[in-house]
Amino acid sequence: MPNRLAQETSPYLLQHADNPVDWWPWSEEAFAEARRREVPVLLSVGYSSCHWCHVMARESFEDGEAAAYLNAHFVPVKVDREERPDVDAVYMEAVQAATGQGGWPMTVFLTPDAEPFYFGTYFPPEARYGIPSFRQVLEGVHAAWSDRREEVGEVAGRIVGELSSRSLALGGGEDARPPGEEELHAALLALTRDYDAARGGFGGAPKFPPSMVLEFLLRHHARTGSEGALQMASDTCEAMARGGLYDQLGGGFARYSVDRRWVVPHFEKMLYDNALLLRVYAHLWRATGSGLARRVALETADFLLREMRTPEGGFASALDADSEVPDGRGGPAGAEGAGAGGGAGGHARHAEGAYYVWTPAQLREVLGEEDARLAAGYFGVTEEGTFEEGASVLQLPGEGLADGDRIASIRERLAEARAKRPRPGRDDKVVAAWNGLAIAALAETGAYFDRPDLVEAATAAADLLVRVHMDGTGRLARTSRDGTAGANAGVLEDYADVAEGFLALSAVTGEGVWVTFAGLLLDTVLRHFRGEDGALYDTADDGERLIRRPQDPTDEATPSGWSAAAGALLSYAAYTGSAEHRSAAEGALGVVRALAPRVPRHTGWGLAVAEAALDGPREVAVIGPRDDPATAALHRTALLGTAPGAVVALGEPGAEHPPLLRDRPLRDGRPAAYVCRHFTCDAPVTEPEALAGRLGGSHDAGG
Repeated sequence: MPNRLAQETSPYLLQHADNPVDWWPWSEEAFAEARRREVPVLLSVGYSSCHWCHVMARESFEDGEAAAYLNAHFVPVKVDREERPDVDAVYMEAVQAATGQGGWPMTVFLTPDAEPFYFGTYFPPEARYGIPSFRQVLEGVHAAWSDRREEVGEVAGRIVGELSSRSLALGGGEDARPPGEEELHAALLALTRDYDAARGGFGGAPKFPPSMVLEFLLRHHARTGSEGALQMASDTCEAMARGGLYDQLGGGFARYSVDRRWVVPHFEKMLYDNALLLRVYAHLWRATGSGLARRVALETADFLLREMRTPEGGFASALDADSEVPDGRGGPAGAEGAGAGGGAGGHARHAEGAYYVWTPAQLREVLGEEDARLAAGYFGVTEEGTFEEGASVLQLPGEGLADGDRIASIRERLAEARAKRPRPGRDDKVVAAWNGLAIAALAETGAYFDRPDLVEAATAAADLLVRVHMDGTGRLARTSRDGTAGANAGVLEDYADVAEGFLALSAVTGEGVWVTFAGLLLDTVLRHFRGEDGALYDTADDGERLIRRPQDPTDEATPSGWSAAAGALLSYAAYTGSAEHRSAAEGALGVVRALAPRVPRHTGWGLAVAEAALDGPREVAVIGPRDDPATAALHRTALLGTAPGAVVALGEPGAEHPPLLRDRPLRDGRPAAYVCRHFTCDAPVTEPEALAGRLGGSHDAGG
C-alpha cells in the first residue's frame, strides 16, 4: 500500500511511495506526530539521480524487516534536496561539522523539535569497512533515546547553538568592497598552484568540472590579457571534452570524473552542470574561435533540447546514472559474460553507466569488423576496458585517426544502437534556478552560432518561469512539474539565477520586458533576503523557520545564491543606473574579497562577478531599426565582445526601456552603438570593427 509520498510531485519522493517505510514528507505534521509518539525523527535526504540513494533504498528502505523496525521507533521523513535546498543545507552543515564529510543519501536523527543529534550518510545493510549497518544504527539511536534522552537533548541543543552562531557578517561595513587587483591576482596564483598541468582541471580525484572557475579565467584573460589564465581554461576544456566526462555520442557532460584523468565519470547528467559548461564553451569559442569549443557547445545545447526539455518548455533536473541491464546479457550495457544478479526469470537489474559504455564485441555487432576496429581506436575502447566488466567509456584520445565522414557515420550508427538500450531515468521537475542558468546559456549560444531555435527554447523556458513559477508580487516557486508549481518557496539562488537568465535573454532578443521581470525578482532579494548589515541569506525573512537561517557564499556545484545575486544585481544596475542595486552588489562581493585568495576553487562565480565589477561592467546600447542589417551587425558584435560581464541593450530610436537606451540618437541617420561605464559613454560608433575594438573579441566566425 502506498505511503504518504504518493501524494507528492517530486520524482524522488515518488520513487519511495511504495516503500514499506511509512514515510512522511517534510512538514509540521510529521514533527507533531513525533511529539505525540515521543520518538525521534529519521530524516533521509537525497535526490532522484543519486546512485547511493538508490542503493540504500534497495538494501534498507525496501526491506520489510528494516522498515518495520524503523516505523515502530521513529517518524521517517524523506526530503528531495533539490526541492528543499534549505533543509538540505542546514542539516548537511551539521553532518559535515560532526563527521568531517558529507554526501547523499544524508541520514540525520532529529528530536521532535527538529534538532539534530546523530549523523551519517549511506549505511549498508551489514556492517563493513568500519561502517555500522543501518539496523545497528537504528537500534543504537533507539537505545540512546530510550535510556539517555536528557543527554541526547543536551547534545542536540549544543549542536543547534553552534550552528546558530555561524552567521556571516561579510556583506556590509568595512568589508563591503569588491575584490581589487590584489585579491584577484592572489586568487589566480592560488589556482595556478592547484592546477593539474598534465590533465587539466584542479586537484585530484574525484575531479569535478570547474565551470565557474573557468568563467573567471576567461574574464580575467579578457580584462588583463593573461595568457596563463586562458591556457588553464582552454586546456581544461579540451581535456574534459576529450575524456569520458563528455558524452561522445550524445553530447552533454556527466556530473564528475572518479579519476583525475577525466576517463570514468559518475554518469548522472545534471541540468546545472550542462547549462554552466555550455556557457563556458560558448565563451571560450567567443574568445578564441576554437573549433572544439564550438562543437561541444552546440552538441551540449542539442542534448539539452533533445533529452532535458519538458513538454511545457522548461528543462528537467537530471538524468540518472543508472539504467536497467536485462539479466542474461551480462555486464554494463549488455557486455558479454556472466552478469551479477541473474536468473532465468528475465528480470532486469540496474547498473551505473550501462547506457553509455561499450565493449569491442558490441562495436563489432553494430559496425562490423573493419569499422569496429577503427571506432575502437578512435574512441579508446579496449579489450581490458576502462570501466567495469571489460567495458569502456568512450573518449577521444587523439585526432586524425580517420576521415570525418567515416567517423560521422560510425557515430550515427552507435548513437542509433545506444538509443535502443534501456534509458536512464529522468527527473522531470523544473527547478527555477537551474532553468535560469539554462536560459542564459542557450540564449547566448543561439546568438553566437545563428541558432534561433536555441533562443526560442530559452524564451519558452523563461515564459514558463513567468507563467508558472512567478506570482504578481515578484515571488518565485522553486519547482514545477507538468506545468504546475510546487509548494516550495524559491530560495536566493532561484531569484538570482532566474534574474541572470532574464537579463541574458534581454541582451540577445532586445526585449526589455525581461529586464523588468529581473528587476521584480531582485527587488524581492533586497527586501527579503538581505540582513541589516547587507549580508545575504539563502531563505527569505518570511519563510519557514528552520533551526538556523541558511547562509552560504561559496560556489560549489552551482553559483551560490550570494554570488549569483551579486552578479545579477551588478548587471541590473548597469541596465538601469540604480545606485541601490550597484551598492548591494558591491556589498555582496565583500565576502568574495575575504574568501577568494584562500579558497578560489570555491568562489569561482564570485571571482567572475568581481572581474565584471572591476571592468565596469561595460554597458552597450545599440540603437537602430530592428530590420536594418547595420543594426544587426552592431548587435552581434556587441554580444561577441569579451569585456567581462558587459551588458547589451538593443532598441529602436527613442526607446526608453531599459534606461540604458534613453536619449541615444542615431548617428548621422545610421544605427549606432554607445559603450559606457556607469552611464558615462564614449562617442557612438557605427562600424562593427570600431565597436569590437572597444569590447574585445574582434573575431567573428560568422555563426
